[in-house]
Amino acid sequence: MSKLENYKLSNSLKENIETIKEIFSNDGTLVNRLFKNQYNPSLRCCIFFVEGMVNSTVINENIIEPIITNSIIEKGSDAINQLHHQIIAADNVTRTKDIAKIIESIVSGDTILFVEGSSESLIIQTKKYETRSIEEPVSEKVLRGPREGFTEYIITNISMIRRKLQTNNLKFEFTVLGQQSRTKACICYIEGVVNKKILNELYKRLDSFSIDGVLDVNYIQEFIKDSPLSMFDTIGNTERPDVVVAKLLEGRIALILDGTPVVLTLPYLFVEYFQSNEDYYINFTFASIGRFLRVISFLITISTPAIYLALVSFHQEMIPTQLLLSIAAARQGVPFPTVVELLVLLIIFEVLRESGTRMPTHMGEALSIVGALVLGQAAVEARFFGAPIVIVVAITAITGLMISGIKGAAIILRFSFLLLSAMLGLYGYVFGASALLINLFRLRSFGVPYMANLTSLHLQDLKDTAIRAPWWYMEYRPKFLAYKNIKRESSGGIK
Repeated sequence: MSKLENYKLSNSLKENIETIKEIFSNDGTLVNRLFKNQYNPSLRCCIFFVEGMVNSTVINENIIEPIITNSIIEKGSDAINQLHHQIIAADNVTRTKDIAKIIESIVSGDTILFVEGSSESLIIQTKKYETRSIEEPVSEKVLRGPREGFTEYIITNISMIRRKLQTNNLKFEFTVLGQQSRTKACICYIEGVVNKKILNELYKRLDSFSIDGVLDVNYIQEFIKDSPLSMFDTIGNTERPDVVVAKLLEGRIALILDGTPVVLTLPYLFVEYFQSNEDYYINFTFASIGRFLRVISFLITISTPAIYLALVSFHQEMIPTQLLLSIAAARQGVPFPTVVELLVLLIIFEVLRESGTRMPTHMGEALSIVGALVLGQAAVEARFFGAPIVIVVAITAITGLMISGIKGAAIILRFSFLLLSAMLGLYGYVFGASALLINLFRLRSFGVPYMANLTSLHLQDLKDTAIRAPWWYMEYRPKFLAYKNIKRESSGGIK
């Protein structure tokens, strides 16, 4: 297809039809319909639209029928003005001569109307997509709270956010991403709460790259995230409208993309891995216990194999004698060194977990049971592995399931610490943990320190971290996020 700058509209309906057909050559989805006014046969019109993306009822009853049956339509250039303001019954009608805008409108589901004797066209909104109904998100199990999740249609997603935040300060700014896909994206924030520096930085990063197509938010995320090679996410994502609204109220920004139910939120901090939106729907005491367990689970899942290997291989004097004798007895007849046992079993677990994820639900459950019980028991009885190793891997696996949001980083850290411990014992583990802390403290998310909440000396900043304080104690929004209105618009409660 030639560049659109080479095409222009004329007063001839025939030439305009040929222009559109040439641009969409070899495209069998483009539909055109020629028709005349029954009282004025010289008034000839033609519409173009893409099959399967339009509302046929609107085209037939609100465009074609009024033009054919109306007896007051004039000729020439005045006719299109009359059609625009008096004849066509549609909620959004635009006049244009811009070929690029016309083509973009056709492929997005609108209908284009050409009239004999006019070099302008009418863009009539007739979009109607087949979309999935609103359902509970599969990837984010809801224990308590709203059971609705985003869909693939951007307008539906925006409406769900708007329904929860009914204020004129809620802003939606649209842009288009992808040279070929021309995917619609929306930047959402609350005016007066958002940090303008972060917002401007997002605009700058979105303008800094070019890509053919954008099919999912991860296409964008890899271009605009801080430290793109880091194992940790510096941009959050969710399928739940209530999560997005909660983050907007704190001063964060949401990036919504047409065609995907996942919405990006930024900035994103390390502590958010251990937060769940259900924490705010239940008693703050139970919510704090849940968060504390998630933090402990993260430390256990990345550290247990490495510490066990270091103690058994390098620091046996630190193990109680009876326990050491039990471990030695369990390893009688096992042909592999401890590090090999751990590596093999951890890899097998990851294979089973990934297989269970990809399989249909009922088959995945059966596979997990077979893998965990049958294979594990058989491997111990056959002396391929020792029983203590199976226990260590099981503890590692179970605690890892509690923090699914940080799964990728946990796997990398688990194997890294294990290899360091295999070489240097506990010293290797300490070196690895130190490197991890240094890396976390140097990370930034759109200029905000990744560990900002956890290193703050202000009590208000610590009330929503590893614990969840009561609402009446959380009087302020995060100071590093909110631009204005740092104090939440609420008061009261027992203090």
